[in-house]
Amino acid sequence: MQSKSFTTRLVALALVGATAAGIAAWPLLNPAQAVATTQTGGHGAAQSHRIEVVFVLDTTSSMSGLINAAREKIWSIATTMASARQQPEIRMGLVAFRDRGDAYVTRVFDLSEDLDSMYASLMDFRAEGGGDGPESVNQALYDAIHEISWSPDSDVYKVAFLVGDAPPHMDYVNDVKYPVTLAEARRRGIVVNAIQSGEWQQTRPAWQEIAALGAGEYFHVGDSGNAVAVATPFDERLSKLAEELEQTRLFYGDADDRMAQERKLDASRKLHEGLSTEALARRSTYNATAAGKKNLLGERELVDAVTSGRVQLDDIERDNLPASISAMAPAEQLGVIQEKAEERARLEQEIKSLAESRNAYIKERVDAAGGAGDSLDEKIYRAVKDQAASVGLSYEAESATY
Repeated sequence: MQSKSFTTRLVALALVGATAAGIAAWPLLNPAQAVATTQTGGHGAAQSHRIEVVFVLDTTSSMSGLINAAREKIWSIATTMASARQQPEIRMGLVAFRDRGDAYVTRVFDLSEDLDSMYASLMDFRAEGGGDGPESVNQALYDAIHEISWSPDSDVYKVAFLVGDAPPHMDYVNDVKYPVTLAEARRRGIVVNAIQSGEWQQTRPAWQEIAALGAGEYFHVGDSGNAVAVATPFDERLSKLAEELEQTRLFYGDADDRMAQERKLDASRKLHEGLSTEALARRSTYNATAAGKKNLLGERELVDAVTSGRVQLDDIERDNLPASISAMAPAEQLGVIQEKAEERARLEQEIKSLAESRNAYIKERVDAAGGAGDSLDEKIYRAVKDQAASVGLSYEAESATY
């Protein structure tokens, strides 16, 4: 059995490394964020703030431009939400919808901190179907409120963003109409915002009423979402650092745990193969935030579990250890964990530093172009900033993270 003093030294070393990384990244964090980082001790520590966000997305053929924009921007939207001073946890879900007679009416992906897996599902969506005008908006909103595992806690910011370009079918029988659903949403403290894509005038009054009944806001964006898309000289390095950061993970657990971990690894591989360099850079930036650690590490990640002190290596059965270290002596196992922890701290520090440079580069170009007030990014940020204040979340940044 490995001595407790060796384990204690390892934990102390990891905490020193994490603190050093936080100090080095101070310009990226505001003082309150830096204090929160040192107090919580990283992944797995108790956090009192949480955001639950569900995108209710029209996936019919006319929405191809905005769906492509969503694929590119989900990570920066998540980073923006995570940038509150209180470092909230982020859980995200998705309700994709079309219309009766299409390949599906709705597909529901429940709230999860595993954004990689949700994003891998989003990558499979193609804009198809529709064609008759109105869509199954009523069913989509009903499922978003009733089929998602929203927290019952009143101090959680719970928000849905309805995104589409066509009004709801109000002529379907056996269909719960949106005023009824939105009354339930308000009773449960779920804010519903409505984002209209495109120029169909019949959509505007319905979307405005949905936002009013949902205690949310109405926005209008172009077919492509008017999203800010600026390539930077830092993107390629950030995307490579993301891969290197993932190589510091060591997973442990039984056969069921390993199956779940393999599904997560499959999702990560899919993202690296299918995402643009810019999107991978945004994902790297998110994974280096306090909220992003949950997405990066998932469940039963050994390096974080041991260095945080939540788990003693001696307490894990040999068969449940990662195959790469299971045959090693305890001292060798702890040595590998120590190396991974040091490498992770170094990579996180570099990512945060590059992310700061990337943000400054984009801001300079956006400002030179006259700003991005009409972009999907900014409109979501303004809504989140205003609405999340009701549960004690505060944002100080002048603009969204792009």
